Amino acid sequence: MTFADWHVYVLPTVSIVAGFIIATGIAQSLIYLFQLIMAAFALSQRPPVARSTMLWHRYSDVAPPIALIVPAYNERANVVESVRSLQALEYPNYEVIVVNDGSTDDTLALLIEAFNLKPLQRAFEQPLSHEQIRGIYGSASSDRLIVVDKLNGGKADAQNAGVNVSRAPLFCIIDGDSILEPDALIRAVQPFIDDPVHTVAVGGTIRIANNSVVEQGRVTQMRLPRKLLPLFQVIEYLRAFLMARLAWSRINTLMLVSGAFGMFRRREAIAVGGYTKGSMGEDLDIVIKLHRYMIDNGRKYRIEFVPEPVCWTEAPETWGVLGRQRSRWQRGALEAFFRYRKMAFNPRYGRIGFLGFGQMFIVDVVGPVAEVLGYILMPLFWVLGVLSIEYLLAYMSLVFVFGVFISVTSLVLEEAELKRFPRARDLLVLTGVAVLENFGYRQINNLWRVQGYWQYFRADTSWGDMTRTGFSGKK
Repeated sequence: MTFADWHVYVLPTVSIVAGFIIATGIAQSLIYLFQLIMAAFALSQRPPVARSTMLWHRYSDVAPPIALIVPAYNERANVVESVRSLQALEYPNYEVIVVNDGSTDDTLALLIEAFNLKPLQRAFEQPLSHEQIRGIYGSASSDRLIVVDKLNGGKADAQNAGVNVSRAPLFCIIDGDSILEPDALIRAVQPFIDDPVHTVAVGGTIRIANNSVVEQGRVTQMRLPRKLLPLFQVIEYLRAFLMARLAWSRINTLMLVSGAFGMFRRREAIAVGGYTKGSMGEDLDIVIKLHRYMIDNGRKYRIEFVPEPVCWTEAPETWGVLGRQRSRWQRGALEAFFRYRKMAFNPRYGRIGFLGFGQMFIVDVVGPVAEVLGYILMPLFWVLGVLSIEYLLAYMSLVFVFGVFISVTSLVLEEAELKRFPRARDLLVLTGVAVLENFGYRQINNLWRVQGYWQYFRADTSWGDMTRTGFSGKK
């Protein structure tokens, strides 16, 4: 076969592949643009952020009891500070239930020592299945703290145990390495108070605490991370929470309430079977089950995102830990999409079937593969002379120019509406990071997500080592 013949046969295939890559990129870009517009509109319609004291006077007499459930596995670095922060929350009626999921480090021993824990008899029903509970402990210094020690069963299993032991009508899931702001609960519970009949779940904002000053379980000084990798994640979290989740919440199509900070009505969570044991994306899974349950039963409902309540968490600072986290997140997204695939594009599920699952299909199922193929094939096709410079430039514009636009605009939106970064220098640094992340970091992230594909098809259920360095109290 001559080069001319090869060119004739290969060119149609190249055009199809290039068209698929660019079409996927355009679809993702349109989704991001839609999210940006909807988030800006939603923020513009929100009333001014009320002060904590005003919220307390308005809601303290009607605020429902809440159980804070903290699944903890090998969280020795942060669990004591996290529990201290939860004990200092500004909320009238709540209890903290820490579930030690068979930790192999001294997580339980640290809790016993720090809070003077003693064995406790506590009766509870078991509507949700989980591994055996070895013991329940109470604090002699606080009747708000319960520690459950159980055999290891994974995060979803630990959450189910916490839901069973809880007694409040609402429960809030908090990661063992996270710290809530003092007014986070009173802010997050507002949708349940304002619309108690229809609200079944509420999510809040997650922020990066690396390098911030933490004292007595509170973030007393917000500082940007010193290292580049957590800085990249600051921008990612702005896009994920302020832009994406606020946008989908606006049209009641929110598909994810973060497992690091999410509030649920206990009755509905039990009705859908709680968290799916062994799930890699248990937070995404339970929200989809709630959507399905409410629609199947013909009930009107709301799953909302509220941007003001903030939960601080420690972001991975090494490439290895971050890569394992992102691969696991990708496995969770694929697992949830294919587990509930009968809902996808099903008219019975309306906006959830078409918009919610449509977004998951483009961004989580097709997107990573299309982007990685684009990184490799598009320049190669151009070098071989089978792809025009116009196609290549169109792809480059989608990858880099639009990516920079979305990242920087998310930062502008945050500063215009919420003003969480007090120093002008912080905004300048984050603007530079928002540009820089599109040149290398984003591409590596997609490679991790493709690795998650491989792990999913191999049925890899390993969690991976999530090493923490611990919150710092140094100034």
